[in-house]
Amino acid sequence: MYKRLEDLIQHPVFYFFSEISKIPRGSGNEKAISDYLVHFAKERHLEVKQDRALNVIIKKAASPGYENIPTVIIQGHMDMVCEKNKGTVHDFEKDPIQLRIIEDMLYATDTTLGADNGVAVAYALALLDSKEIQHPSLEVIITTEEETTMGGALAVDPSDLKGKILINIDSEEDHKLLVSSAGGIKTTQILPIVWEEAPNNTAAYCISIKGLKGGHSGISINKGRGNSNKIMGRILSDLLSDLPYFLQQINGGSATNAIPRETDAIIFVAGNSIKKLEAKIDEWNTILQFELKTSDPEVHITLNNVELEFTHVFSEETKQKAITSLMLIPNGIQSMSMDIEGLVESSTNLGVITTSETELHFASDSRSSVKSLKEDIVKKACLIAAILGCELVMENDYPEWPYNPDSKIRQVFEKVFKDQHNKDIEIIAVHAGIECGILIDKIPGLDAISIGPDMYNVHTPNEHLSIPSTINNWEYFLSVLKEMKSFEW
Repeated sequence: MYKRLEDLIQHPVFYFFSEISKIPRGSGNEKAISDYLVHFAKERHLEVKQDRALNVIIKKAASPGYENIPTVIIQGHMDMVCEKNKGTVHDFEKDPIQLRIIEDMLYATDTTLGADNGVAVAYALALLDSKEIQHPSLEVIITTEEETTMGGALAVDPSDLKGKILINIDSEEDHKLLVSSAGGIKTTQILPIVWEEAPNNTAAYCISIKGLKGGHSGISINKGRGNSNKIMGRILSDLLSDLPYFLQQINGGSATNAIPRETDAIIFVAGNSIKKLEAKIDEWNTILQFELKTSDPEVHITLNNVELEFTHVFSEETKQKAITSLMLIPNGIQSMSMDIEGLVESSTNLGVITTSETELHFASDSRSSVKSLKEDIVKKACLIAAILGCELVMENDYPEWPYNPDSKIRQVFEKVFKDQHNKDIEIIAVHAGIECGILIDKIPGLDAISIGPDMYNVHTPNEHLSIPSTINNWEYFLSVLKEMKSFEW
């Protein structure tokens, strides 16, 4: 369809996607993109508000003949997950995303693409920019920090919005309607470090886990992919029984909502133990290549001697607690839905481990579509932390989005799809945090739906977006807005 980027950006959606891809917009770094959205609105004489959380609300009057149709809230988030391949030279604080086309897919170059959720921003801007598209009164809200804290949605002032219909554009599967999502919470176990000097007869080695696929910690949690942080715990635990070593640091993952792909641990070993260490790493390569041959066939572990100025190591007690934490902190699927076949009901992801001068942090992202089960995961985390003498910090708690059997906006989407394809659209729920739950909690009676085009491997450098699906989903979206005129509200 499109072989050159120059041709693709002639389409309004991809034009605006290209424009926002030039602006750094990692979570917590949204000032520039937020200001861009404000400038966009002012240039077109649209009503706009930028709040303290840098959320942007843009309002546009209804097309002629649509004045009596209920106001529609169009919503997405402006931030993206910033992941890159190791060795890639890219500064997410200032460098633009380098777009490229491969067959009918849009990719970045060795970084995340930001289709999650740049597609929503691009759809919204193309809609607001057009003078021909027919639509009801619109309230477009683009939020911040969805990928980390949900802080933008949590900060929304509901008095700024009068709409009672919400179309969220943060789904990743075309020809499907998302009608329910999980709530979530971030927990961080904090282990104080007691340092000791490494013995003189030891050398430092870095154990690195690489080659895992990773992925979104909600959407991809059912794919059985390896978690590099949990794998490192298994390796370090196994080494305890075969050779004496001293642990200095563990660092893995970059976001709690991404399954970690790479983890490093630095250990100190005596010279007479190096051969045994090399043999154990070879053994673990064989183990993992067998265990993960289907989900992560490129997994591998490397062992490299490193020269360090800092030669302090964890005390034996700190080391034992660190390894116990890696082994016991819950990870993966915790329960499956009994109502929707194949739907993960509850899960948790040990996404990030960091070593500072004073503490080890083990950060997890937990989700459930059932509030009590989310609370149960947190209680287990509290018990593990208490047993190990650690602090547990809980933050970014956000609500689930329950299914609404009487949704009118869903009925419009269903009718338009049936008219276009002569078959029923698939209704789905998702095991991920969607801002719909927060907005429904803030605006009583809000009728919500979520749509989006096909995108793959989000939150990884292999993220890619289907070009035909993006165009198809856009046209479907516009057809729904047009159909609202003939629907009884």
